Amino acid sequence: MREELHEECGICGVYGTPKAACAVYNGLHALQHRGQEGAGLAVSDGARLACRKGKGLLTEAIPAGELEELPGRAAIGHVRYATSGGGELENVQPMMARAHMGVMAVAHNGQIVNACCLQRALEKKGSIFYSTSDSEIILHLVQGAKGTLLEKLKETCLRLEGAFSFLLLTEKSLYAIRDKNGLRPLSLAALEGGFCAASETCAFAAAGARYLREVLPGEIVKISKKGVESVFYTNKTRLRLCAMEYVYFARPDSCLEGKNVHALRRKTGRLLAEKDREEGLAADIAAGVPDSSLSAAMGYSEKSGVAYEMALVKNRYVGRSFIQPTPALRDLAVTRKLSVNAAAVKGKRLVLVDDSIVRGTTSKRIVRLLKEAGAREVHLRIASPPILYPCFYGVDTSAREELISAKMNTEELCALIGADSLRFLTPEDLYRAFGKNCCLACFTGDYPTPLCKKQTRGLKKP
Repeated sequence: MREELHEECGICGVYGTPKAACAVYNGLHALQHRGQEGAGLAVSDGARLACRKGKGLLTEAIPAGELEELPGRAAIGHVRYATSGGGELENVQPMMARAHMGVMAVAHNGQIVNACCLQRALEKKGSIFYSTSDSEIILHLVQGAKGTLLEKLKETCLRLEGAFSFLLLTEKSLYAIRDKNGLRPLSLAALEGGFCAASETCAFAAAGARYLREVLPGEIVKISKKGVESVFYTNKTRLRLCAMEYVYFARPDSCLEGKNVHALRRKTGRLLAEKDREEGLAADIAAGVPDSSLSAAMGYSEKSGVAYEMALVKNRYVGRSFIQPTPALRDLAVTRKLSVNAAAVKGKRLVLVDDSIVRGTTSKRIVRLLKEAGAREVHLRIASPPILYPCFYGVDTSAREELISAKMNTEELCALIGADSLRFLTPEDLYRAFGKNCCLACFTGDYPTPLCKKQTRGLKKP
């Protein structure tokens, strides 16, 4: 069982620059935190498309030496974490299709909630699927639609429900497209001779690009020799960016919707500290669980006046070990990944800030490690609300029974984890920190898109 949240993937594309494959490859390196199970590149030289992809980290899937074999001035790339579909090679993106109008490749971030219904309808019309990824549905819908490619894309997007930021590459053009709710991030940048699009702005510096703007909800951006063209496939749009992008997924040096992720996480820490100060919590040090919680821990320290300390040290050379078959191996995985700085915590009352609790097992092990190292008290503070509902938009929490906060109240969970106290932020706190244009479905159960009957089973609110 997976014990942490994991995003589905990251995407990056460039158009109009020499050695496009190298620029995308560098961008994908910066997005590696969004997916470590597979990676791929599709490149256009103006007449044909070539593709390379494989399983594992980017450098494992595509050795850098192979980039010379991928000449062209346009390319798209993808790093994958498998949520919809499995981790098989056929599910690694970009996915390619050949049609009467030419070859196209697609790289998709998110999850299509009506994928099953769409696939059944397509199969009845004769479509054959070679993968179990919902991303392949996009290619089938595009090929079956009418009109120019731009018209086909408009028709396709109107049929999709859920989260989809995707890049589509043809021999001549690059398209960057975002769903009408903007659930997954996608930004545009300029680079020498052309343009770049990526899931996060941290990819732009790596690719040598300069941020321009966000792709707007419901927008289709076409990049070709004519430059940048923009159309909207619907006027029924609103921004509901996944709040977990701010809380956990995005790199702290990225900016989403014009807001620096590190700065927003510091705000969540300050909000946690406000409540503790009101109740008079006494502590000696404050620390974060590496890496995504460090910014919130800094904010907590600033607001509370409690000294910021490095209580946990992350081993950055441990392989991908978040799935382990036995409790003993899971315990070993935690100790390999995180070490306690015993000299800093011994005899201290510690406020430990983490970004979220999904299943509770990792939090329990970390608290135990801290107390075994001599921590006098461990007060756990979570920089998000309790996760009560599954996400159907590209995060691997698809079953409510996996979520510990859906089974226990805060007091019960605190006792299970072994902390001296436990506090979460509220949904209202997240709105204060991030603004109102966020999707909080995993906290509140208020989903911004329709769900199919299978998904709504077991979602009755407590």
